[in-house]
Amino acid sequence: MFSVTKRIEFCYGHRLLDYEGMCAHPHGHNAVAELEIQSEALDRRNMVMDFGDIKRAIKTWVDRELDHKMILRADDPLTPILEGLGEPVYKLDSNPTAERIARLIFDVAREQGLPVARVTVWETPDSWATYSA
Repeated sequence: MFSVTKRIEFCYGHRLLDYEGMCAHPHGHNAVAELEIQSEALDRRNMVMDFGDIKRAIKTWVDRELDHKMILRADDPLTPILEGLGEPVYKLDSNPTAERIARLIFDVAREQGLPVARVTVWETPDSWATYSA
């Protein structure tokens, strides 16, 4: 099995509802998402996939949908307030944990036809979450 990994950096804010701790308050992260793409065979260029193709597919989506946005649970009382102020918000049906964001990026990659094996989201340099098939 061959694999390549592409790192994508983005910034986001979030908070966790029904949570006791610091993350219950709005705060932000400089995140890194790592996408591992796997294949049994190499293509005609001797590649699993060109890094530029991964970047065009996923970084474009991350930049448009997640970067410099508040990622909030859809029923978060902050959501309508921020939207009313014209602030960029991405809504999830669950708490926007690193685990949930990793799954979101994984699902988007799969929807775009990428043979993604795992996505790891580094929330901080020493804290990360991974989702794999």
